[in-house]
Amino acid sequence: MTTVFGKIIAGKLPAEKVFENERILAIKDIHPAAPVHILIMPKKEIKDLQSVQEEDLPLIAEIVQVAQKLASDFDIADGYRLLTNSGSDAGQSVFHLHFHLIGGQRLTHQLA
Repeated sequence: MTTVFGKIIAGKLPAEKVFENERILAIKDIHPAAPVHILIMPKKEIKDLQSVQEEDLPLIAEIVQVAQKLASDFDIADGYRLLTNSGSDAGQSVFHLHFHLIGGQRLTHQLA
């Protein structure tokens, strides 16, 4: 079954794209938690972080590079969060691996 992100990747649902190549899509979050809130996802359907296989590791590294580029492009390179939720117990609601790039304001909530 295709998720909402799968439908966006396929062009069946609209989204505000900020980056796209053959392997990765990045879009603005429709419910931003901060002034900059971008979702970065592989075009390959991977359920969650726990489902990443060894052959997917270069893709994850590329996602980090895209996050760094977008952080610079959106002028948040001096402070941002890049996070993912893996599984429903962690709050994942769309089961297509994606990372949240969040910044543009002082992020004060400490998780550790």
